[in-house]
Amino acid sequence: MKINAYLLVFGVIGIIILAAGLSALVPNQGSTPTGSSTVTNLSNLPNKGPAPNFKGIAAWINSAPLNISELRGRVVLIDFWTYSCINCLRTIPYLNAWYSKYGNDGLMIVGVHTPEFQFEKNYSNVLTAVKSLGIEYAVALDSYDATWNAYRNSYWPTEYLIDKNGDIRDVHIGEGGYNATEVVIQELLENASYKVSTEITANSVNGTSVNFSKIATHEIYLGYLTSATGVVLGSPGAVFDYNITGPMENNTAYLSGKWYDGPDSVISESNNSEVLLIYKAKSVNIVAQGNASTINVELDGNNLTQTYLGSDLALHQGVASASITSARLYNIIDGPSYEWHVLEITASPGFRLYTFTFG
Repeated sequence: MKINAYLLVFGVIGIIILAAGLSALVPNQGSTPTGSSTVTNLSNLPNKGPAPNFKGIAAWINSAPLNISELRGRVVLIDFWTYSCINCLRTIPYLNAWYSKYGNDGLMIVGVHTPEFQFEKNYSNVLTAVKSLGIEYAVALDSYDATWNAYRNSYWPTEYLIDKNGDIRDVHIGEGGYNATEVVIQELLENASYKVSTEITANSVNGTSVNFSKIATHEIYLGYLTSATGVVLGSPGAVFDYNITGPMENNTAYLSGKWYDGPDSVISESNNSEVLLIYKAKSVNIVAQGNASTINVELDGNNLTQTYLGSDLALHQGVASASITSARLYNIIDGPSYEWHVLEITASPGFRLYTFTFG
């Protein structure tokens, strides 16, 4: 399906953008785009009480089972994350850098992997993600939310900094604020009698910088139990043959062709199944899986060019495509600036789409 006709709706953004902006102010399936730490010295750090122990951990990666009480005397950074979360993935390079610099000087990092989707409970999937991300610190598989609930956590990612006495001294929600967080790490290490360099490692990390104020399209969930807004679904728990009959609204995913509407995702049931979306962002990611399913991606009714080619796509005879196999996050658009575009994904049978996320 060509979509040039839908470009006429670019100017109709007022109420849709307002609704999307308001949705970013409340928890949306646990993820959040940004946060901050503002303390400048140890005396400004509140004591939030003893850190709960790890509970209900299904398995450990890179470590034997750990206990908070056994880590007394060290500084502990607990990072709640899940491997399909783009906000979490953009934080990992900073955690890796801190572990490399301070891991032998009193800092213990524990990535508590609390899954958002069922496939993230699979040990093999998490292990593959840990290896591909270069994570060498301990990872605890909190597959049933027991540790998440013990900390009364609400967001991915969230970092808890625990002092030598086992007390929580700083909580950072979301991306950003890496310099301030590293300052707190250094102060807690010094308080625990470790000698550390005051150089800020975060300044040299090759991370991804995102200007959230320029993104008008926020995370979109598909599936009849998770898509509160931002997607048009027709037949919960069954296959439905979709047909777009009118103008598209911005920031809303539309389906065309045959799709199965599952509780947390939609599954392509035909060779001409499509997803269309008018969005404003620099990059577009999808959480998806498939049985060697193939997707082709177009932008503004044309073949995708190298300028916008996502890292998980390849050009074959001018067509941008990808084979979707493992269940994970795929980057499909990586543009030069924050702009409005019309995205079109054509999928083969078996392609399963969970979410859109933007950067």
